[in-house]
Amino acid sequence: MKTSKPVVRLSSMGGHRRRSVKARILSCVVLALFIVAMAGCSGSSETLILATTTSVHDSGLLEELLPDFEEKENATVQVLAVGTGQALAIGERGDADIILVHAKAREEAFVADGFGKERFDLMYNSFVILGPASDPAGIGGTGSASEAFTRLTAELPDAGSSFVSRGDESGTHSRELSMWEAAGIDPAGDWYRSTGQGMGSTLTVANEFQAYTISDIGTYLSRQEQLDLQVLSGDDPLLFNPYGVIPINPDRHPDVNYDLATKLVEWLTSFETQERISEFGVAEFGQSLFTADSEEWRASNP
Repeated sequence: MKTSKPVVRLSSMGGHRRRSVKARILSCVVLALFIVAMAGCSGSSETLILATTTSVHDSGLLEELLPDFEEKENATVQVLAVGTGQALAIGERGDADIILVHAKAREEAFVADGFGKERFDLMYNSFVILGPASDPAGIGGTGSASEAFTRLTAELPDAGSSFVSRGDESGTHSRELSMWEAAGIDPAGDWYRSTGQGMGSTLTVANEFQAYTISDIGTYLSRQEQLDLQVLSGDDPLLFNPYGVIPINPDRHPDVNYDLATKLVEWLTSFETQERISEFGVAEFGQSLFTADSEEWRASNP
């Protein structure tokens, strides 16, 4: 009798253990299937790396457009907001799948050198010369950008103001340098400041110093309420500011997501998206921040 109790207990525990083992195995199988299913779902979502300018990013345009593309393609677009020079360098290294920049001559050279597959017109706006309302250099009535820059050089050393440059090899900085060159001037002196930062930060610095600077109109309008600076320039071909989009060449960098980059190009340049670009900013600022300019858009709007 003494031995029967232990036998019964051992038999009962053995059954319990077998049931516990079976339950744990079943739980593990269910968990494994769940993990596999979740991995399959996450694996179906692609990632695209877009290197673009701070001017496009700061305008808010990408926040308006990209979520619909991501939903349509079940993809995530990672945006690297840098200057055009940095975006081109990132593209050259193959560290982005596609770039959206605004320095057309450099973009065409980028493609010619084999880093980009093809350049597509996307949109344009204009650069503007900004300054304090008091306009101590008196550039408000000048007839051209080069004339305005000539006057800035002559007046700023004694006007108690300054010029703030991005100084970051961006598209805006490149255009600024071309305007100094058109005026035959190599800017230098205490009146010429360089931030080495993006457009938004440079506008903030110029505002703090009540200084002159240049900006794309889109970024200026999107920040106008925070600035005490006015547009002091008129129409001038030197101020024309086209944007292009370029998929990175997979022959140069086989690891880039060229298929998804091509889909983004097709989506951005489509009539429907171009129409949204042409309307972006109208409700808030009374004018569009960008003018649509893709081949498909021009064909429909000659």
